[in-house]
Amino acid sequence: MKILSKDQIYAADKATEQAEAIPSFNLMERAGGYAFQYIHQRLQGQPVQIKIFCGIGNNGGDGLVIARNLVENGYSVKTYIVNYSENRSEDFLNALEELKKKTTKWPEVLKSVGDFPEIAPEDLVVDCIFGIGLNRPADAWVQQLFRLINESSAYTLAIDIPSGMAIDRIIPDSDIVRATVVLTFQTPKLVFFLPQSGKYINNWEVLDIGLDRNYLNSVKTKAQLIGKTEAQQMYRPRQKFSHKGTYGHALLIAGSYGKMGAAVLSNKACLSSGAGLVTAYSTRQGLPILQTSVPEVMVVTDRHNGDFIEEIQVDLDPDVIGIGPGLGTHKSTQKAFEDFLKVNETPLVLDADALNILSENKALLDLLPKYSILTPHPKELERLIGDWKDDFEKLEKAEAFSAKYDCILVCKDAHTIVVFEGNYYVNSSGNPGMATGGSGDVLTGVLTGLVAQGYDPLTAAIFGSFIHGRAADIAINHTGYEGLTAGVIVEFLGQAFLDLFHEPEKQPQK
Repeated sequence: MKILSKDQIYAADKATEQAEAIPSFNLMERAGGYAFQYIHQRLQGQPVQIKIFCGIGNNGGDGLVIARNLVENGYSVKTYIVNYSENRSEDFLNALEELKKKTTKWPEVLKSVGDFPEIAPEDLVVDCIFGIGLNRPADAWVQQLFRLINESSAYTLAIDIPSGMAIDRIIPDSDIVRATVVLTFQTPKLVFFLPQSGKYINNWEVLDIGLDRNYLNSVKTKAQLIGKTEAQQMYRPRQKFSHKGTYGHALLIAGSYGKMGAAVLSNKACLSSGAGLVTAYSTRQGLPILQTSVPEVMVVTDRHNGDFIEEIQVDLDPDVIGIGPGLGTHKSTQKAFEDFLKVNETPLVLDADALNILSENKALLDLLPKYSILTPHPKELERLIGDWKDDFEKLEKAEAFSAKYDCILVCKDAHTIVVFEGNYYVNSSGNPGMATGGSGDVLTGVLTGLVAQGYDPLTAAIFGSFIHGRAADIAINHTGYEGLTAGVIVEFLGQAFLDLFHEPEKQPQK
């Protein structure tokens, strides 16, 4: 699903108005009407006190349209205009006039803290104070209204975007309405998926308001949300007349004393993601652990007898090499890694200690093969690209790093974002249960296994991130968040592949 920028959303509105030969107010009527239908379908006339807070721009106009429709359908509605400016948009004024035709209870105007109404926990709050045009902190008294809404514990429905949040930047030191649900028009916003801003949103749903399809289909966006539909299109089906050699040979260089679990997890995940052959390269002491824990893999060991890998020499010609899980950063390992990079031409997936070694020896980045996949968690990313003031600068720095070294960055987080060639691929799968040791090792194995099978590195990074998160989503139905472990994620990788083409059972008609 395309994630439109602010300018692209405005352009989509204009394209719709021109294609349908309608004034902008008609589009506001449509958006507000669909939002009303969303509320009405869930309340079904229940006697809930609804408080709608409207700004004086088009988002406030949406709120007035919602209010009018609710009043017409017998709901108890109190509407408030948050008067943060004397300037009103034309469509807001049109919506206000239409509301006045339907009720004598005209909206109350809020100009200061003293005007604020009480908000009860059982109320339904509809937030239409600011839309996507906000680019600075709201006035102090308006931010106090945000805090009042947040502290009320009322169910809060934000229309399009939570008030106080900007669509294209992080506004520092600003309060934001904490929405129970964001009902966003046509497309999700990138800020929904970034740690600094996404924490204000419990859930979001897209409301299709019928923007011009020709524009939406043709516009190229910087960011895309990757869900089941997108993942289905990336999947490579297996052929009947095939064999283990058809699906590639993966080599995983991993493990050291006390960290052999990382090698076990990554090798198991590589197999469970479909690699035809997998060879594990590790320390000699790791041989019995790997042969016992993962009997399906072949094992090659460092000829030294140390607790860590001191030399990487393999008489193999694998299709891809994954390196880093549990590797350690001993000086001898760093030297072995450097020597390996100097001669290696095989595609790479790098994680964990391989990334830590790179961050301490930045010159080694120039030795990476083109389209190498790097999978840093936030701290590893910071070591690679430097610190950042906010999540947007983080993405900009990640983009510059990717361009400089011609690599694919898999920036792991609650919503993993794959960065390559100036584009962001935002993963929609995954859950908080994945915040457990070894999850990243599993991802390394998945990505390595996919590249081995012939997926191009970018597709492997995007598709593999989705499958990894989807396996965890399926697993928590059996374990809960707290009971989820990295090993369980591996066990559910097969279910994640099956789920790609599983159609939900149809509910019987009532």
